[in-house]
Amino acid sequence: MSWRNCLSVGLAALAMLIAPARAADMPAAATAPERLLVWHAYRAAEERALLQLLAQFNASQSRYRAEALALPYDVYASKLTAAIPSGHGPDLFLFSQERVAVWARAGLLAPLDADGAELAAGFPAASLEALRSAGHLYGLPLSLKCDALYYNRALISTPPSTSDELEREARRLTLASEGRYGLAYEANDFFHHAAWLHGYGGGVFIEPGHRAQLDSSAAVSALEFVRRLALEDQVIPEEPSGTLVAQLFNAGHAAMVINGPWFAGEVQGIDYGIAPLPRITSTGLLAAPLLTVEAALVSARSPVQDGARALARYLVSTEGAAVRARVGRQVVATRSAYALADIGSDPLLSVFREAAEHAVPMDNTPAMLPVWEPEKRALVAALTGAASPKDALAQAQRRLLATTRAAPPSRSPWPYLAAAALLLLGGLAVARRRAPQSNARVQYIARELWRAAAYCAPAATSILVLVLVPFAVGLGLSFFHHDSGHYTFVGLANFIDILASRDYRISEPMSFWFTLAVTLLWTAVNVALHVSIGLGLALLLRDPLLRFKGIYRVLLIIPWAIPNYITALVWKGMFHRQYGAISALFTALHLQPISWFTSFSTAFAANVITNTWLGFPFMMVVALGALQSIPQDLYEAAEVDGASRWAQFRHITLPLLKPALLPAIILGAVWTFNMFNIVYLVSGGEPGGSTDILVSEAYRWAFQRNEQFGFAAAYSTLIFLFLLGWSALSRRLAREPSAGAA
Repeated sequence: MSWRNCLSVGLAALAMLIAPARAADMPAAATAPERLLVWHAYRAAEERALLQLLAQFNASQSRYRAEALALPYDVYASKLTAAIPSGHGPDLFLFSQERVAVWARAGLLAPLDADGAELAAGFPAASLEALRSAGHLYGLPLSLKCDALYYNRALISTPPSTSDELEREARRLTLASEGRYGLAYEANDFFHHAAWLHGYGGGVFIEPGHRAQLDSSAAVSALEFVRRLALEDQVIPEEPSGTLVAQLFNAGHAAMVINGPWFAGEVQGIDYGIAPLPRITSTGLLAAPLLTVEAALVSARSPVQDGARALARYLVSTEGAAVRARVGRQVVATRSAYALADIGSDPLLSVFREAAEHAVPMDNTPAMLPVWEPEKRALVAALTGAASPKDALAQAQRRLLATTRAAPPSRSPWPYLAAAALLLLGGLAVARRRAPQSNARVQYIARELWRAAAYCAPAATSILVLVLVPFAVGLGLSFFHHDSGHYTFVGLANFIDILASRDYRISEPMSFWFTLAVTLLWTAVNVALHVSIGLGLALLLRDPLLRFKGIYRVLLIIPWAIPNYITALVWKGMFHRQYGAISALFTALHLQPISWFTSFSTAFAANVITNTWLGFPFMMVVALGALQSIPQDLYEAAEVDGASRWAQFRHITLPLLKPALLPAIILGAVWTFNMFNIVYLVSGGEPGGSTDILVSEAYRWAFQRNEQFGFAAAYSTLIFLFLLGWSALSRRLAREPSAGAA
């Protein structure tokens, strides 16, 4: 080794010995800050306030760098549940208390007992209790959200203090001729309805053991009061939505509105005041709204939990609360922020802070999650006149008991694994017997298969990742019962419960067989209309004397080109009883507008009309292409023989269209069978879930009924088996004509 090489080796060794010492002597500021990811669902002013606070937090220290990620609220909870266990979730996330107990039981949340004990005096006691589970505190309260009464000062000088005054004022201010309502709020939303329930002395959980009781006498009285406002006094708009309420209030067509602090950001050009909800005259109790506590929650899987806790403390500090109150217009839970003059005297913040003092914190246990759907069904049924309050709530209680069914007994997976192994071995044995015995033949086939596999690898990989793996996971999941993040193997229990309709009658909407019948009717009616309308338009467009055929084709294809969920929302608005375009057309024709979603026939018709509008262009394009391939000579010969137009259509057009139309009909039937968007967005399953189809029912079991993922997976598996049978039958039908011809 040369002296140069020896010198190089010596210097390298010396550098390795010195490097650790130099690194230890380097100041902490020179090291890269650790990333601290914050998830939230804020928008507009609330998001601006959060980003400002994160920037201030980053500037105040150098160890962590906080970054925000905004997610859509509708998928926020499901993404958290999926991401945190895999280690890809946030370090800190902002969410209300409604799932704290579920997530704590699943091990997704880090306890914040030490922080809570130190800061407890700075928050209302109810806000901290809402974030506790099993004796531990899992969040620091950021803001308080509940309902209050907005009123138009141009119409009302003093807000009503009792329910009788509210009813009288609402009747006085309602002018049907001018389209003005005395009171407007989302009466079919249980969050807004809960205030009346509490005011009449009721509650969701009135039995020990956190068992919900939806049909109590107090619940019936509360619903009768709201039904009187809606149907007898007619002071509340029909089919109210958040958008409609905001439009009416901003146009001066709603004197009073019940809503939360977020509604203030939607008010434009109205001089309004805010007051707590009134006291119920008959009980003397305040109409106490539900209280949601938005909190900073730390992920149990976060590698920087110390930084996440430090950021949570900063967000709820006086400085952080002041920014959120001033910029984000949040009703902050930090008491010290209200000592600041501008925040303490703010009318919006002070009124909602007062309302929060009398509000009832929303239960954070898993028992609360399945309450929302049956309550909404009951409200819609009672407020549309489809059922009496007592019957609607009794049905809601039965629905709740069905959706909160007890977990099936656990089973051993080994018999099922043994059966699967036997099936696999049997399949391999059958394949072996059918395989060619000649070695040369086997080698030739193997070479050809490898060559074909090389060409098909990209597509096969995509199918494997996007289709086969999710299908296998879903199939496996159907043998499990899910409860708060824990999975228990139950074998075929989910399938047995579904097919046996164990918790409800076969004739009820929640029954698999009832939903299957609705799905088959839905599919048959839609496909028949798609084919008949599409073929009829194709025959018209084939006419050689028709002018501007290109323009007509483009216009008729547009419904198919527009995303179906946009079309569904447009048609949903058109079907509105009071403000929809269809009702306006009926009125112009001196006909009575229809409440489309109060009966099965009209709600089903609304779904069919929307889906027909979406589906006929596809059949028209297929039929038009097939018609252009039919030789004109056949029609000329038929005319010479004296065949009528109907005879030509029956004996020439239909037989020659069949090879093209049959695959399109099969494909259209599969699409329609699983057309989730239309049913979910137009009718929403109303009335009472009777217009739901199998795929929308599976969705509700997964995401609206206590996250029964195994039960929903079993539903999906049954849908697959049904469509597999339909595919086999349709292939047989497609082969029969050719076999007969042979």
